[in-house]
Amino acid sequence: MQRVLEPEVMDSWEEAIEYDSMDFTEVNSAFAMGAAAFGPVFGNVLDAGTGTARIPIALCAIRPQWHLTGIDLSANMLKVAVENVKKAGVRSQITLELIDAKAMPYPDNYFDMVISNSIIHHLPDPLPFFQEVQRVLKPKGAIFLRDLLRPETPAIRDNLVEMYAGDCNAHQKQLFRDSLQAAFTLDEIQTTIQTAGLDGLRIYESSDRHWTAERAWCESE
Repeated sequence: MQRVLEPEVMDSWEEAIEYDSMDFTEVNSAFAMGAAAFGPVFGNVLDAGTGTARIPIALCAIRPQWHLTGIDLSANMLKVAVENVKKAGVRSQITLELIDAKAMPYPDNYFDMVISNSIIHHLPDPLPFFQEVQRVLKPKGAIFLRDLLRPETPAIRDNLVEMYAGDCNAHQKQLFRDSLQAAFTLDEIQTTIQTAGLDGLRIYESSDRHWTAERAWCESE
């Protein structure tokens, strides 16, 4: 199945509210637990494409010693994120910034860990993002990235939509369908990560609709 791009930025207020109202609790919790397992005990952690900050909020309970910087290119997503962070009472742990993950202003070797959930399928070309991850991350810093896999056929895509978004409204179903269509294959992701110069990652199919790329924190650094 051919890749069909979707908009890189979900920047309308209606889209941000719609996205935040979708129930990703199980997926977000699994991501947060996985990220916590691979990261340092204390750390300066970047969440690229933070959206409405649900994952950083979940991580605050698991890793209270982390400081999380959540970046996104959608101003309205970040407006919702600010309210979510306030309600969760974790403003001291989370910084939110309107920044393009493909051209970050941070110094080289700045973060102990980079995490990202579901940003990559929004990017026309993910290589600049992976190159930026390689640049801003400490040499042996931790990495935990996850995104959707593009199904092989439209029939598989539609089956996944019904399986995981069957209870959602028509617009939410379409968002998920478009995201699956815009995702990359595992081979495409492996090739791009290798081209970016990121090494030591385990890259694998982690569910019937996700791939994951992970590298544990090295204590010697």
